[in-house]
Amino acid sequence: MKNIYVNLKRFDVPKTLGGVNGIADIQDWGSYILKNIKGGIKKYEGKAEFTFFMPEMHLLGALKELAGEKQPEIGCQGVCRTDVKKDGNFGALTTSLPAAAAKTAGCTQVLIGHCEERMQLAQVLAEAGVTDSTAVNRLLNKEVQAAIGQGMKVLYCIGEKENELENWQEVLGEQINIGLCDVDTSQVVIAYEPIWSIGPGKTPAGKEYIEKIAGFVKEKVSGIQVVYGGGLKKENAEMLASVSSIDGGLIALTRFQGEIGFYPEEYLEIVDLYLGGEGKS
Repeated sequence: MKNIYVNLKRFDVPKTLGGVNGIADIQDWGSYILKNIKGGIKKYEGKAEFTFFMPEMHLLGALKELAGEKQPEIGCQGVCRTDVKKDGNFGALTTSLPAAAAKTAGCTQVLIGHCEERMQLAQVLAEAGVTDSTAVNRLLNKEVQAAIGQGMKVLYCIGEKENELENWQEVLGEQINIGLCDVDTSQVVIAYEPIWSIGPGKTPAGKEYIEKIAGFVKEKVSGIQVVYGGGLKKENAEMLASVSSIDGGLIALTRFQGEIGFYPEEYLEIVDLYLGGEGKS
């Protein structure tokens, strides 16, 4: 079974304020996306599972649009390290999204450890004078445990920066060993983000490199699925489909030039290219 994920980042920001949302009113955006993709993915029932990670503002509209349908699944873009506890913390977690709240809303999955989250955590720790490279992974481990404790599945992101290429095994090994310590990994899928290859002017990670990383991860965690988190798109969909050790991909933008953003019809084209190209060499 393949896994196709979408991270809709901050698609609750309209273009007038510097964002990339221009296809629907902010209040209707979540439901608009689901309305225009759920029919197109039905032909892949039994072959792939689909998940959309959405900003909090879009969650309820998207869930209402599904109206009990199982596909796609809706997830949030992170949870707080501290959760609500019966006869304890009733939810005094201002500015944070506890796993209990995400679960109550109807989220079944959560995205944890995305390179953007790792960077933000590292910046906060640096301001506090913390230079321990394991600290970010320890904090993410608490998030993973909180999510799984509420019965949600986790897409856990790992990846190395350009200055970490020479010791990538140590970097990724640490992210796995600490981030998933004492975790039920049957509830986890790993997304590999080659941070050094993402962005304008960067050389994309090639097939052999991606195969090497996927093999390394699967040796570290037996039975776990690995998806490509560096951006599943039209340009690489067929190549990624030919990598037998990769179990899916993570989509963000569908259009990177002109009116950049996420467009349902382009998402379905990427899905068709990836799942239709599965097995090609």
